[in-house]
Amino acid sequence: MLKTINTSIRLNSMCCPLCQVCAVQVKYTGQMYACKKLEKKRLKKKGGERLALVEKQILEKVNSAFIVNLAYAYQSKTHLCLVMNLMSGGDLRFHIYELGHRGIRMERVVYYAAQIITGILHLHSMDIVYRDLKPENILLDGKGQCRLSDLGLAVELPKGKMSCQRAGTTGYMAPEVLKQEYYRTSVDWWALGCSIYEMVAGRLPFKDFREKVQNSEVTRRTLEDDCKFEGKCFDGPTKDIINHFLKKKVVFRLGCRSRDDDPRTHTFFRNINFHRLEAGLVEPPWVPKPNVVYSKDTEDFRDNSEIKDVKLDAKDEKFFKEFSTGAVSVCWQWEMIDSGVFDEVNNPEVNGHGRENVWTSRMCIIL
Repeated sequence: MLKTINTSIRLNSMCCPLCQVCAVQVKYTGQMYACKKLEKKRLKKKGGERLALVEKQILEKVNSAFIVNLAYAYQSKTHLCLVMNLMSGGDLRFHIYELGHRGIRMERVVYYAAQIITGILHLHSMDIVYRDLKPENILLDGKGQCRLSDLGLAVELPKGKMSCQRAGTTGYMAPEVLKQEYYRTSVDWWALGCSIYEMVAGRLPFKDFREKVQNSEVTRRTLEDDCKFEGKCFDGPTKDIINHFLKKKVVFRLGCRSRDDDPRTHTFFRNINFHRLEAGLVEPPWVPKPNVVYSKDTEDFRDNSEIKDVKLDAKDEKFFKEFSTGAVSVCWQWEMIDSGVFDEVNNPEVNGHGRENVWTSRMCIIL
């Protein structure tokens, strides 16, 4: 059983016209999560069923400290719900543009980029291409650790399969996506280069801050112009890693030059011990304050109108059942361990009513 704690808590990059995010608590364990609620009729009207199902299916497969993980999936009469890690520190876009001077100090940029790379490599190891990497989709938790979120545009490309579908956000899409050429993981490394540039400069490499320009012009610049570094905020290693991520030809791009091409070995990360980072032993350079809400109020932009012209049929109900199959996730398994439920269920004395070895628990092994 879940109970809503605060419907005003929203995670910017997990919010969209189709969903609302609120903080919830598991009644029996006290564990806090974020619940992403997708209104069924609105989802059908906007044609978002496939993206919602893809996100849920991929979230079921991944397990990383650098990706927002799924704990539960269920449906109510009116909504489909994804229950995930609570990320109370806001998204990186908010930190870049809404907290004082535009941009983030270099120590934080390096730390976040290292965590983003680790999350991307986890996805790539499972033949999953993210395709929508941008600061708005990078969330911070209450401890200052960042995670990838919003996997609705992600795609699985097993056994060398490639895609030529145009997907992503203008300003972050790689040249091969814009030209609708076949691609795999290369597009994520391009987007990371754009995101590092934005974290440092407070603008995109091919679009200035608040610049009013057509998407077609941003596309032209991406395909034709060189990346320029203005101001004193870029040091040598930062320029170098961005330049290598923003190589227009995939064969020259960092992370794509060979099978063993590992961006983590770049001098930009010379002060990061990735083994300690993955173990959660590297202290974050910034920790959010527990009494501060790190997001803009999005209530004025949400469509709260009632959906009257959409009727749900048997086909929809079949999709809803496919979506709400639950999730025996590692995240949920750890909740059972931390709350003591696993130990209690597997206690032979308790289960055997005081008689030793009356029966053996057949619960699944917790990984």
